Amino acid sequence: MTAPNDDLAALIRTIPDFPKPGIMFRDITTLLLDPAGLARSVERIVDAVDGPVDLVAGVEARGFVFAAPVAVALGAGVLLVRKDGKLPGATIAEDYALEYGTDRIAIHADAFAPGARVLLIDDLIATGGTARAAVRLLRKAGAQVTQAAFVIDLPELGGADALRAEGIHVTALVAFDGH
Repeated sequence: MTAPNDDLAALIRTIPDFPKPGIMFRDITTLLLDPAGLARSVERIVDAVDGPVDLVAGVEARGFVFAAPVAVALGAGVLLVRKDGKLPGATIAEDYALEYGTDRIAIHADAFAPGARVLLIDDLIATGGTARAAVRLLRKAGAQVTQAAFVIDLPELGGADALRAEGIHVTALVAFDGH
């Protein structure tokens, strides 16, 4: 018996020992090269959305790839969640922890009115550090963030569960064991 999204999982290449030994890198570029696979990914994310959405927030950089077509399908706008220093004009930002050090993401300070219903999208969720920081940032700016979608989940790393603990409904199209 096949899982519902085995067709998509088969289009995602695994590259062992990248970016360092012991890591099994899940590479979506092979999925993106397949027009039917990309279309099915977008359709399945759209089908999983619960209720109206005003904005689809894509996390830099691969989240942008999925945020735009999902937003078009939902009749929503696209909000770019960028690395700090990449947006012109006034921004608000949020720090988050990395394995060694910290990083910072930002959005335009005037990106939306308080109360906007925002769907967060990225290509992959691992530890959830970036996604959780994005949720904090969006909520700090007044957004209602109750759902997030990912193409890939690495459940052993706990990111999706961490988002669920913060009241976020998480959709992931495929899950892979390991890191």
